[in-house]
Amino acid sequence: MRVVVVGGTGHIGTHLVPRLVRAGHEVVSISRGTGSTYQDAPEWASVERVVADREQQDAAGVFGATVLAQRPDAVVDLVCFTVESAQALVDALRGRVAHLLHCGSLWRYGPSLELPIVEGAGTAPSDEYGIAKEAIAQLLRAETAAGGLPTTSIHPGHIVGPGWAPIGPLGNLDPDVWLALSQGRPLRVPGSGAEAMHHVHADDVAQLFELALAQRDAAAGEDFHAVAATALTVRGYAELAAGWFGRQAVLEQVTWEEFRAGTTPEAAEASWGHLHRSHVLSIEKSRARLGYAPAHGPAGAVLESVRWLVEHDRLTVAGPLRV
Repeated sequence: MRVVVVGGTGHIGTHLVPRLVRAGHEVVSISRGTGSTYQDAPEWASVERVVADREQQDAAGVFGATVLAQRPDAVVDLVCFTVESAQALVDALRGRVAHLLHCGSLWRYGPSLELPIVEGAGTAPSDEYGIAKEAIAQLLRAETAAGGLPTTSIHPGHIVGPGWAPIGPLGNLDPDVWLALSQGRPLRVPGSGAEAMHHVHADDVAQLFELALAQRDAAAGEDFHAVAATALTVRGYAELAAGWFGRQAVLEQVTWEEFRAGTTPEAAEASWGHLHRSHVLSIEKSRARLGYAPAHGPAGAVLESVRWLVEHDRLTVAGPLRV
C-alpha cells in the first residue's frame, strides 16, 4: 500500500514511518521542513520526502492537491488542527483514497465525571484546541457514516518519548519541577494530589495507527484512544520521579490560589488545564477491535523522555538518574 504521512517527521511520525516501511508499505512523508526526525532509523532511506507548509497551502486551497499528487492509497494526517483544514482534505480525498486516519487528542474531553472514559463519552471540551479536535472527530465519523470517505480518528494521551519534554508531575512543562524532585526540595502541589494524567509513548501511538491502517474494515468510521494501559496521579508521579534520583518526594499541598502565586502564569494555566480535567481513558475498544497492546507503561515512557533530555543537556537536574 502507498501511504502518505502528513507530519511524518514529528514525534509520532518518527516512529510510525519506519513501522510502515517494515510492514511493507511504500511511504511518502510530507512535512513543512527538511529537518531530521527525532530518532534515526535505516527505514527512512526508502521514504519519499515532500516539503509542504500545511498552513500556507490550506490558505491557498491547494493542500489536498499536494497530497493527491503523491498517489496515496491511504493518508495518515498527524497535523490537522481545524475543522476547515479537515474538511478540505476530506473533500479532496473522497472517492480517490481508500482510508484517511486522523490524529486527535484526549483534550477532546472536558473534566472527567466517570473513569475510565470510553470513546466519545467524555464531557464536552471547553478550550479552543479541544473543541476543534472533537468537531473534527465528529466530522470524520459523519463522513464515513454517510457513505463517503472511510476515516478513522485516533486520540493520544500526553505523548512522551525521546526528544519530547513530558508533561510533568504538576501537569506542566516547568523544568524546575524536575530539579526540585532531583534535589529533594519540597514541591508545592495544587489540589488533592489525586488528579490523573494519562501519558503514552509515541511508539505506542504509532502502533495503533499501524493497526488501524492494516484493519480498515474494523477501523473505518470509528475513533480510538491511544494511551498507556494505566495512568498516573500527581502524587504517584512525583513519588516515582523522585525515586529515579534516589530521593523521596516531599509534597506540600497548597490551594490553587497559592500555587498560582508561586509560579508563572503559563505554568499555572498548563497545570490547571491538565489537572482539572483529570483524564483516564479506556483502551478496551482499541484492544478488542484492533489488537492494541501498549508496550510502555506511563512511568517508563516518561523516564525515557527525561533520560533523553538529561543526556542531551536539555534538562538540569541534581545528580544522575539511578534507574
